[in-house]
This record gives sequence, C-alpha cells and structure tokens, in this order.
Amino acid sequence: MGVHFESCIFSFKPQIIATKAHLSQSSNHVKRDSLHIANKWNIVPEESSREKVKSVDLCINHSEKLEVVKNEFRNTVAENSFKGLYMVDAMQRLNIDYHFQEEIEAFLWKQYVNSSTIAAGYGNDIHESALSFRLLRQRGYFVPTEVFDSFTNKEGKFNPKLGENIKGMIDLYEASHLGIEGEDILAEAAQFSEKVLKERVDGIHNHEAMFVKRTLEQPFHKSLPMFTARNFFGDLHGTNIWLGSLKELARMDFSLLQCLYHLEIAQISRWWTELGLAKELKHARNQPLKWYIWSLACFEDPALSEERVELAKPISLIYIIDDIFDIYGTLDELTLFTEAVCRWDITATEQLPDYMKTCFRVLYNLTNEISSKVYQKHGWNPIDSLKNAWKSLCKAFLVEAQWFASGTFPCAEEYLENGIVSSGVHIVMVHAFFLLGHGLTAENVQIIDTIPRIISSPATILRLWDDLGNAEDENQQGHDGSYVKCLMMDQPAYTMRTARERVMSKICDAWKSLNQECLFGCNFHSAFTKVSLNLARMVPLMYSYDDKHSLPGLEQQVKSLLCDNVL
Repeated sequence: MGVHFESCIFSFKPQIIATKAHLSQSSNHVKRDSLHIANKWNIVPEESSREKVKSVDLCINHSEKLEVVKNEFRNTVAENSFKGLYMVDAMQRLNIDYHFQEEIEAFLWKQYVNSSTIAAGYGNDIHESALSFRLLRQRGYFVPTEVFDSFTNKEGKFNPKLGENIKGMIDLYEASHLGIEGEDILAEAAQFSEKVLKERVDGIHNHEAMFVKRTLEQPFHKSLPMFTARNFFGDLHGTNIWLGSLKELARMDFSLLQCLYHLEIAQISRWWTELGLAKELKHARNQPLKWYIWSLACFEDPALSEERVELAKPISLIYIIDDIFDIYGTLDELTLFTEAVCRWDITATEQLPDYMKTCFRVLYNLTNEISSKVYQKHGWNPIDSLKNAWKSLCKAFLVEAQWFASGTFPCAEEYLENGIVSSGVHIVMVHAFFLLGHGLTAENVQIIDTIPRIISSPATILRLWDDLGNAEDENQQGHDGSYVKCLMMDQPAYTMRTARERVMSKICDAWKSLNQECLFGCNFHSAFTKVSLNLARMVPLMYSYDDKHSLPGLEQQVKSLLCDNVL
C-alpha cells in the first residue's frame, strides 16, 4: 500500500467572511476560491509481492530487536537509575515507548517512591533532577517544585553557574512546561534556561546545537513524537550500546507504522468518496488526509486503528458543517438547520436546501452508526451525549453567524466562551471518550456532557491559536471575529502587539490548566487525558499558516511521516 502526493496536500486556509450567511456574491466568491483547492493523493490499492515479503521480514526483525532492547532496558535500570531515566527519555523521543509501557511504569514508580522517601530526594544534579521531574510528571506522578529549591538563591533566582551544564539547561527548559497555576519557580526556570540556551547555542557542537534549537522550537511536552521522532534518529548521540539499538528499533517501527497509516488512509478515503459530500458541496473543504491526521494525533497508539478511522468521520463533519455556516447558508436557512439538529428529526429538514438535507442525513446516520458500534463493543449507548454535542456545536455556529450578520461583536470573554464550543473540540473529545470505552459510568458521562476542563483547556488553546492566525492574515476583509479583535474593542488602549501578548498568556494559562487536569483529574483514564494533551499539541501545526494561507510545517511533517524511507 502506498500514498503519493500531488502538488499541495492541504487546501488553503479558509477565510472568515463578514456576515457568515448574508454575504455579497463577490466576498463569498473569495472564500470559495480559497476553499476549492482540495487534497490530492493517489492511493496504490495493492502492495507488490516484493513489498509484502519485505514487510514480513521487517516484522520478524522488529520482534527480535524489541526483545533485545527490553533486555538492555532491564539491565540498564538495574545497574544505574539515572541511565534508566535517560533511556526512557530516548524511548519517548524516538516514539517507541509504547512497546515498554509495563517496564517504564514499574521503573518510574520505583523512582517516585525512592525519591519521595530518601532524604536526597531527586538528586543534586540539575540534569538528573529536571529529567526525573519531567518524566514523573508526564506519567501522572505529582513531583513538587521544591526539588529545584537547592538550585536557587533566596530571591528564587537560579544559580548562573548552572548555565554551564547544557544538558541540564535543556532538561530544565523541558521540565518548565509541565507547570500548573501558582508554580512561579517553573516560570523562572523557563526564563532562565531559555536565555542560557539561546546565548550558548552558537558556541556548542553542531549536533548538540541542533538539539537545542529543536528543543526551543518544540519542547517535548508540547510536541507529538510521531512527528518529531524522525529528527532524533540522527540527533541523539552517545557511547551507550543501547542507544544504537533504540534507534535501529525506532527506524523499523517507523516503517511498519507507515504501512498501517497507509491502510487507514485508504479506508478514510474510500468512506469519504462513497459518502459523496464532496460532490454536493463543491466549495467546502475536501481534506480527508487532514482530518485523518487529527484523528491520528488523538489516538497515537498503533493498537487503536479502528478508533482512528471512526474518529476521522465526525471530524470531517465538523469541517463540513462549519463551511455550511460560513459560505453556504443564509441566516434563515442556518436557523432552520440548527433547529433540525436540535430536534434530531429527519422530517424537520423538509424546508431546507438539498445540500443541508444531505448533510443532516449523513450526520444522523453516522451518529447512529458510531453509537451502535460503541454499544456493541463497550455496552453503553452514547447516542444522547453525541446528539447533545452536535446540538451545542450548531448552536455555537449559529451564534457566530448572528454576530457577523448583525455586524456587532461581543466582549472578548463572551466570544471565547462561545468559541470554546464552536472550536469543535467537544465533538472530538466526546467521540474519543466513547470510542475508547474506559470509565463509562453515569457520573463520567454527565461530566463529559458539561465540557469539563480536560476538554475546555485544549479547546481554549485551539480557539486562541486559530484567532492569532486570523489576526495576522493580511487577506482578511476586516469583518471577521476573533478574540484578538474583541479584546482590542474591550481595551481601546491595547495595540495589536499587546493584545497578542495577552492571548499568548491566556494560551499559557490553558496549558497549566490542562497540566493540572492530567496530574490531579482522577475521573478519567490516562488514555483519554492523552487524547486531550495530543489534541492541544497538534494545534500549532494545524494553525501555523504562512502568508499564502497554507500550512508548510504540517505538510512537511505529514509527508515525512507517510513517505520517508528511514531504513
């Protein structure tokens, strides 16, 4: 199975046009042109016999190498706990840690217990202390920030001599991104380590300098290893024999996962083509690959193949319904469409245009199909929760349409409250929760339906990142709504720079909120909190547009993920 790309694989960023529904023909045409460029790729339906033989051989070699690495890990952690931490870090960066979950859990639990009971705590070396802090917090163990007190003076400033330890500064910077509200020492750690690394990067060895630059651009906690692992095939250096074994295993793993991704893309492409919505809504976004990448980011565990395919389907409808509200419907039609969704009644669409009838029918059928699959697999019928999520989304879209149609804008916080819903994150997370099937209790379902912080935090990050892009978009008509614009209307003294700084601060706060949920939120399974984290991690890639309204960073990462030959 192969995937080939032709020209660009993502359509241009859709422009948000003035009044959503009541548009002039000329301004509407601008957005339609922007949306009309579709994803293009050819999917080779069958592998050659030679490729199949290679895949079988690769699986055998992979299994053998995996056993070798597991033995090396057991021997390493028994010999030296710090080397064990370093090995876990390398596994995570190379995106192969999912093979060692039981071994890593046992090792980190032992580290946590020992560090909590031994007077020396988390060590006196900044490299070891920061690395241990990050790995344990990532795993859900609350390590207090007091572990860094011995490295600071009475004023809470870090000892300048620590800057001589580049590896320590890298790990301190990485650790600073796992902070929660009120942990000022981690904010100081971020400022101190970032300053040192930027000052020192030009005077260190080339490989280490590249590692530092990537760390500053993509701190591990806020990145997706599936995209960044490729970089570390060459960036991780050391004299340990096990490091070479890890990199060899990672290359084989990367190649095997490519085959799996190609199969899943073929399933999504076939489903989307047979659905026929792209033909009926010619100016809506036609981006099945992009929708799949969202799903892949949320469900990164290779074992969740079926769940990835299913999740990509409602994600596609978020985009399509958004486009209906943006470029197709009049305000009256959008009101009727929203009412039909809220009634969840096929017969309520009689007064709607044919394309709206088709869209609602697809939504209705898909929701029933997913509910049936969840019930069969997990014994819980999620139909009410899924229906309510779609109702909330359409209501939020309609509110925005009404704002734009009237030419009035809400205050910034009212805009953001609605924007958290219209981001579509709730739809993704509710479907992910039921598809995973962990913790399906009446209490948890009730919590999920109210958009808790584990959902609202990544939704806030997505909405604000998206609005930062809109605020910089030179092709905007000046009528679009964004948190930046609403904030500047609330605060006339704000410059664009000040407003953007406030937005970045709010994104930082949302990350702290998300970190806190992952550390202390006891309601949900770790697999579900991982979905929330990964969705937030995916946001910068999905919303970092260039001046041509395209996503060069995302396109490069996806091409590498699906096409690079690393063996």
